[in-house]
Amino acid sequence: MTTLSSGFARARRWLRDHPLALDATLAFGSLVAMIGGSFVDPGAGHGQTFGTRTPEPFSVLLMVLAAVALVLRRRPMSVLAVTGVLSATEYTVMDPPAPVVMSAVIALYTVASRTDRPTTWRVGLLTMGALTAVAMVFGSTPWYSQENLGVFAWTGMAGAAGDAVRSRRAFVDAIRERAERAERTREEEARRRVAEERLRIARDLHDVVAHHIALVNVQAGVAAHVMDKRPDQAKEALAHVRDASRSALNELRVTVGLLRQQGDPEAPTEPAPGLAVLDELVGTFRNAGLPVEVACADGGDRLPAAVDLAAYRVIQEALTNVRKHAGAGATAEVSVVRVGATAEVTVLDNGRGSASRRPGSGADADLDSGGHGLVGMRERVTALGGALTAGPRYGGGFRVHAILPVEARTGEPERPGTAGGTRLCR
Repeated sequence: MTTLSSGFARARRWLRDHPLALDATLAFGSLVAMIGGSFVDPGAGHGQTFGTRTPEPFSVLLMVLAAVALVLRRRPMSVLAVTGVLSATEYTVMDPPAPVVMSAVIALYTVASRTDRPTTWRVGLLTMGALTAVAMVFGSTPWYSQENLGVFAWTGMAGAAGDAVRSRRAFVDAIRERAERAERTREEEARRRVAEERLRIARDLHDVVAHHIALVNVQAGVAAHVMDKRPDQAKEALAHVRDASRSALNELRVTVGLLRQQGDPEAPTEPAPGLAVLDELVGTFRNAGLPVEVACADGGDRLPAAVDLAAYRVIQEALTNVRKHAGAGATAEVSVVRVGATAEVTVLDNGRGSASRRPGSGADADLDSGGHGLVGMRERVTALGGALTAGPRYGGGFRVHAILPVEARTGEPERPGTAGGTRLCR
C-alpha cells in the first residue's frame, strides 16, 4: 500500500510538472470515452444497448478533432469554441449523434476553473443555451427527450464544478499568502526588536563611557596640576580616577554582557543601575568637584525597571553635561518626584558656560542638533511614552526635565530583586 501511494504521488508530481502531458492524457481518455459512447444506441430501450450501432467515420473524425483540441486546453476560450462547433456539427449532421459534446463539457469546465465568476456565468449560459437548442432543434429525438436535457445538465454541472474548483484554489492561495505574509511579518518584527535592542545597548554604552571618561579626565587634570605642590591631593585625585575607571569597567561588563548567549556562565547577573544607587552616582560628581544637591520624594513609591533605568541614565547624562560644559564654580540640583501617574526628573545648574556648547541647546530647545547625549536621553524617554525637554534657564544655567510614565510601555520583566518596582530614592 505504501509503495502504491508513493508511486501515485510521484506520478502526480510528474504530471503537475509536465502540464502538456497531463492534457494529452486527459484528451486521450476523453477520446476513448467518446468512442465507447458512440457504440451505444440511446433509443434501444432498457435492454442491451452497447454494440447496437457503429459510429460513422465522420463522427470518428469529429471526435478525434475534439480530442486534439483538448490537448491545447490551456487556451480555454479557443478550445471551448472549437469543441462547441464540433459538437453542434455532430448534432446537425449525424443521426443519431455521437457524444462529441463530451469534449465541450470538459472545455467548459476548464474555462470555469481558469477564469473569474462573471466570465463563467456569461460563457456557461451561452454554451448551455446554444448546445441545448441545437440538440433540441436538429437532434433525432424529440426536443423534450432526456438526451437533450442531459446536454443542458452536463454543461451546467461542468460550469459549476469548474467555478467550485477555482474558488477552492483561490481560497488555498489566499491562506498560503497570509501564512507567508505572517512569516515575513514575524521576521521583520524580530529584526526590528534586534535593532531596538542594539540601539538601547548603544545608548547605555554612550552614557557609561561619557560619564566615567569625563570624570577620569577631570581628576587626571587635577592630579597633574597639584602633583608637585600637593602630592596628597594628587593621590586622592588618582584614587578617584581608579574608582571611576573600575566603575566604568564594571558597567561596561554588565552592558556588553547583555549580548552574551543565554546560559553562558560568564554572563553577568548584576542588575542594571537605577535610582537605588543614585547616591553613589552623585558622589562621583562631588568627588570630581561638582557640588550636587539631591531632592527626592521618598514616599514608598516604586518605579518599573525600565523607568528606573531611564531616570538614572537621564540624571547621569545631565550631570555629565554640567561637568563638561557648565564652567568653573557651577552647582547642580537633582530632583525626582512622583506626580500622579508619572515620575518627573529634573536636573538644574547655574553654570555660566556658553549655551552654544551644550549638546542640543538652542532657542527652542531642539534636541536634534549638537551632540548625541541629549538625543539619546530623548529617545530613551520617548520609547517609554514620556517626554523630555532641555534648554537654557532664564538668568543663566541649563535645565533638563523628563516626564516618565510609571506604567512603562516596554513590557520588560522586572529585574531580579525589584519585585513591585524600585523606590524613587533611597
